[in-house]
Amino acid sequence: MARSALLNVMVQAAMKAGRSLSRDFGEVQNLQVSMKGPGDYVSQADRKAEEIVFAELSKARPGYAFLMEERGAVEGEDSQHRWLVDPLDGTTNFLHGIPLFSVSIALERQGQIVAGVIYNPAMDELYTAERGGGAFMNDRRLRVAGRSKMTDAVIGCGVPHLGRGQHGNFLIELRNVMAEVSGIRRLGSVALDLAYVAAGRMDGFWETGLSSWDIAAGTLLVREAGGFVSDMSGGQDMLDNGEVVAGNELIQRVLLKTVKKPLSSR
Repeated sequence: MARSALLNVMVQAAMKAGRSLSRDFGEVQNLQVSMKGPGDYVSQADRKAEEIVFAELSKARPGYAFLMEERGAVEGEDSQHRWLVDPLDGTTNFLHGIPLFSVSIALERQGQIVAGVIYNPAMDELYTAERGGGAFMNDRRLRVAGRSKMTDAVIGCGVPHLGRGQHGNFLIELRNVMAEVSGIRRLGSVALDLAYVAAGRMDGFWETGLSSWDIAAGTLLVREAGGFVSDMSGGQDMLDNGEVVAGNELIQRVLLKTVKKPLSSR
């Protein structure tokens, strides 16, 4: 595939940060698994990866604004462009030696996501998309899965954990979906969840309580792979309200109805 100069900048930043995470991932697996020590180590790895991305993107496109998980909002002279960066999506997986984590970078132009990169360094899988240019994994063109029946579908989700609310609402959603599908998966990295939908590995995905940097690149990937994405109301305010429902045209529509169905109606 032919990448634009802008996408090449994003790829280089993601892969450089990914190499740093890979080295730290090798070390964290050797640490005693406890909250003190490894937890601090992972946060250092997270910040280091973010600094790498910030430095690479700032050098290549000075003046662009940033919204980053650790650093927060960084104003830029160019009000039309903003980078959305999650330097380590899947921190808990990283801490436990599970090789499902990623670097996620998206570019927003005048309020619209126009390019996205998700890189899983543990598996050396690079997902890229540009608006109107398709979605790719390691230069292979991606298409969402073509399944049309929920009974054949594998659906991904996010599970609210300690410190995250809405456990009761999620259990209603989960029970509704469980009764309709072939299987449910929880990967622990929403960026990879959406990349897997784009790649056809999963047929759909839903989660709430997210941040914009979690999903900006992934939503573009799904769309450029022929899929559909909305928030829980069926609208397009995913980055603002932190809700996402994704899949091919048929699965996404049915999944949206299913997760919103009251438990009493079953």
